[in-house]
Amino acid sequence: MRLIFLRSLYIFLGTVSLCLGIIGIVVPGLPATPFLLLTAALYLKSSKKLYNRFLNNKILGPYIIDYKKNGGLTKQHKIWAVVLMWIMVTISVTLFIANYTIKGIVVLAALIGTFVVTKIVPSAAKHGTEGENNKPIKRNICNRHHH
Repeated sequence: MRLIFLRSLYIFLGTVSLCLGIIGIVVPGLPATPFLLLTAALYLKSSKKLYNRFLNNKILGPYIIDYKKNGGLTKQHKIWAVVLMWIMVTISVTLFIANYTIKGIVVLAALIGTFVVTKIVPSAAKHGTEGENNKPIKRNICNRHHH
């Protein structure tokens, strides 16, 4: 009974994290990758089917595959993420947001996002490296031994 509860909880939390990750793709200041990584971890613990489905998603899967394959984000990806985030923040606060409090919140979120991407998210050694022990990451294989 406890196992069923935990699996259900992990699936629920993974789905909430997935929603936040998807929102983070389009909302400036909200990082997508950490939420998508959390989704992968929660689905891995709860459902082999959901985990493999998530990794094989054409849009969301590459976030996780690249991260796992490279052991983090490459310097190029970090720069790209921060630049895109700040472009979207600048457009949002100058053209679409009138309230100064909301502008401040968006800028603060972007500052936090910049810190997370540059200081907390691990850096990959170089673009295109293999996973740990130089073994390629397989997309359809779930490395779990239990259900």
